[in-house]
Amino acid sequence: MARCLLADRRCGRLGLPCRSGQCVARRVRRLHERRWRDRLGLFFVEGEDAVAAATAEPVELLVAGVDVERCLLAEVSTAAHPPRVVAVYRRADLPAADRRPATLWLWRVADPGNVGTLVRTADAFGAAVCLSEGCADPTSPKALRASAGSVWRVPLAWSGREGDDRAAASAAAPDASVLTRDRRRVALVAHGGEALDRLDLRGEVAFLLGAERAGLPDGVPRDAEATIPLAGAESLNVAAAGAIALYEWRRQNR
Repeated sequence: MARCLLADRRCGRLGLPCRSGQCVARRVRRLHERRWRDRLGLFFVEGEDAVAAATAEPVELLVAGVDVERCLLAEVSTAAHPPRVVAVYRRADLPAADRRPATLWLWRVADPGNVGTLVRTADAFGAAVCLSEGCADPTSPKALRASAGSVWRVPLAWSGREGDDRAAASAAAPDASVLTRDRRRVALVAHGGEALDRLDLRGEVAFLLGAERAGLPDGVPRDAEATIPLAGAESLNVAAAGAIALYEWRRQNR
């Protein structure tokens, strides 16, 4: 846990000692954990490029050597190399609900790197992202690094979450049904579906993507199943499959 005082008993804040005795670094350290991000409705980003990509004002902006001691930022950082800047933001300041022509609907995609990459892919093709219960948090440090700032431009919605946890996590985002109703649902499967390029993807589409190991369970409603033909590997990484699906959707809708 981040300490309030440095080893020599000085406060880690420069010019503004922590009156409460709880250093701001302690709050950043808590935000490493999803339960605290859900409870507080906050998340943090690391690095000057990540802060520059934000479209909202930070709750707290920490600059090494300006606001805080460099060693204090290094202590709370998750990056391989400690950043010069760390900022805390509200989840409620992420993009509000916006129905897009294409949506990626993620079913229990638990790897934060894949979730962040799919958010970045959705940004590239003007799509939205829906996440089921069991998906990785798109505001986790690893997912944010993979999204490369796209989390500020892509509408997110959650489905299948209950109680206060859902309310905190989704912030202003709606239930996933708002972004997926009244459109064709195409499930991407490893085997047995129609070849993706032969499927009619014109108009509004929601692509359903399951966890890499388990895939999509039979109980998830879908209107069609699509397979990406492969020459070698048995299957694709879920982030690669999502990118190919959105590319084919864009090609057919030109």
